[in-house]
Amino acid sequence: MPAITCIEDLKALHRARTPKMFYDYAESGSYTEQTFRENTTDFARIRLRQKVAVDMSNRSLRGDMVGLPVAMPMGLAPVGFTGMQHADGEIHAARAAEKFGVPFCLSTMSICSIEDVAAHTTAPFMFQLYVMKDQEFLAGIIERAKAARCSALVLTLDLQILGQRHKDIKNGLSAPPKLTLPVMMDLATRWRWGLGMLQTKRRYFGNIVGHAKGVGDMSSLGSWTAEQFDERLDWDKVARIRDMWGGKLILKGILDPEDARIAADFGADAIVVSNHGGRQLDGALSAIRMLPHIVEAVGDRVEIHMDSGIRSGQDILKALALGAHATWSGRAWIHGLGAMGEAGVTKALEILRKELDVTMALCGERDVKNLGRHNLLLPEGFLTEYGA
Repeated sequence: MPAITCIEDLKALHRARTPKMFYDYAESGSYTEQTFRENTTDFARIRLRQKVAVDMSNRSLRGDMVGLPVAMPMGLAPVGFTGMQHADGEIHAARAAEKFGVPFCLSTMSICSIEDVAAHTTAPFMFQLYVMKDQEFLAGIIERAKAARCSALVLTLDLQILGQRHKDIKNGLSAPPKLTLPVMMDLATRWRWGLGMLQTKRRYFGNIVGHAKGVGDMSSLGSWTAEQFDERLDWDKVARIRDMWGGKLILKGILDPEDARIAADFGADAIVVSNHGGRQLDGALSAIRMLPHIVEAVGDRVEIHMDSGIRSGQDILKALALGAHATWSGRAWIHGLGAMGEAGVTKALEILRKELDVTMALCGERDVKNLGRHNLLLPEGFLTEYGA
């Protein structure tokens, strides 16, 4: 196997080793995928300012995220279906994150349950919550996250209704996969993935099946999920969830300065500037384009994180230089997981750390906390008021 030097190398292995429907789930956006593409191409438009003849020794990438020390300012973002990219995927990813010293966030729509991940890790992880209409289920899953000692609740605000993802519909996405002829032919070539799945009992949505009323098995899960995302989620409901949780709260899916100001007034511990990886509102601006406007709107009133589009350590640096306190990435570590399991997640983190460290040094900085707009060369109009 050729040397793995970048996330693209892991992506190629992920594509070769994972069934098409699950790879496409990870590597796709909604509708035309314009926002999905621009999340990365807008990063590429930002150039870096090289500095020479400066002391580059004793560099530090260490920081914190909502008061928790981290080895570098980046966490493993919540991704649904993770346990279908690789058997027991959430457990593998959480272990890799713990050993590396960065946060892992478990999705509501994970295959491994909250309890599964807690039983196989020692460091607290974060839990991402989708707000469901079933209040008994909502209260129950918050209590389960408390019992698992989750360090923060990451409340996703940009999925009250599901953006249409054409590839998922055409692939007939499900967990476990429906055994149609095309799916069986695809699975037959993914023997490594198949062997892993045969050896695990975790093939369903562990946070939901057996916990939601009327969802005792996979046959009833689809109809329950289709009806449960709460279209009436508003700031009053967010306040009730905050009070139910009682711990550190991160609000994910902020893409507008006005919403950011409301979140800051609301008292969130952090916000995540995000467009759900381009999987919800196609046609929205990229997260990196909106980040400076949100930083300007709220300043240091709330800790600002950013995700959507981060595929390299250079992307992390650019987001930090534009005012993010920390970053999250989903696809980068998912590619590692699909390629090589826990070792692949670790490899993805090592790649991101090295790229961030070397780039920071060549920009003339020794401490990640000192990064700023002075390290960047921005294209004309990049900071122009959006919508102008």
